[in-house]
Amino acid sequence: MGHVTGQGPADPADDGRGDEPGGANGREHHGREGRDGREDRREGPEGRVEHDAGDGREGGVGQDAGDGRDTGQGTEPESGAGGGRQGGSGGRRGPSRRTLLIAGGTAVGLAAVGAGLHQDLSRWWWRMPGNTQPREEGDVDDPRAEWIPAAQGNWRLANRPDDYTIDRVIVHVTQGSYASAVKVFRDPQHRAAAHYIVRQDGRLTQMIRELDIAFHAGNREYNERSVGIEHEGWINRPSDFTESMYRTSAKLTAGICARYGFPADREHIIGHVEVPRATHHDPGPNWDWDHYMSLVRGQLKRMATGTRQQDTDGRSR
Repeated sequence: MGHVTGQGPADPADDGRGDEPGGANGREHHGREGRDGREDRREGPEGRVEHDAGDGREGGVGQDAGDGRDTGQGTEPESGAGGGRQGGSGGRRGPSRRTLLIAGGTAVGLAAVGAGLHQDLSRWWWRMPGNTQPREEGDVDDPRAEWIPAAQGNWRLANRPDDYTIDRVIVHVTQGSYASAVKVFRDPQHRAAAHYIVRQDGRLTQMIRELDIAFHAGNREYNERSVGIEHEGWINRPSDFTESMYRTSAKLTAGICARYGFPADREHIIGHVEVPRATHHDPGPNWDWDHYMSLVRGQLKRMATGTRQQDTDGRSR
């Protein structure tokens, strides 16, 4: 689902149930879910992305459905889906000893150890409560990506991986065109978006910074710990999953694994259908997991050895 730069405030309307907002009127990809929790998997017309309208439990691609809006304050208990480095807590990090020292005794510390600590504090001040990491409009986490910001209603400001551990990539399929996915991710009423969209021709768009929490998995804990990647196409059309798409996505995923230090395996790189409580079925049976994972691991090896991959036209990337 959709994604943004991370400039916006958290959603103020949290009912405390711990689910990200999704929405009515087709706010989630791949089918709608009514108030009775049953999913209607109708595929929408071209130019429109179908989504869940759910009951606050599950969202669609880059999409959390329902009225369980999230302030990001983390006051409600976590469900504990497990599997991450932080266990069932959703990867939330507690304050470090360094943070506590900064928060509790900045003046004393500066007086005691002088200018060296002052320089250190200038790099760490944003880790104190209420501060955020410095960021510039248009910054991207993958240098190949075009920046198109998602609407602020479709993601939540964060400072990952310092406040939440990132240990997942979640693979989605848009069930619509690239243009339709961008359109709904830029709609603040959509209530869902992913960090990235990969087009069939291999071009890459980033809509939410990896720092921030995109509403894409339909599960708050998995949103907090994951990066969501949408792929242009339909799950029932094998030809939509092009080699250019696989290669661009695999290089993106390999970079995410390397940045956050988690394994490139099927526990940590999953489809939307594998998210607990998921009602969606993407990326579907036509997604070639064996090929995709081979490309991801191959890219990680090239990164480790400093070699570069050659595109089919002979250009290195």
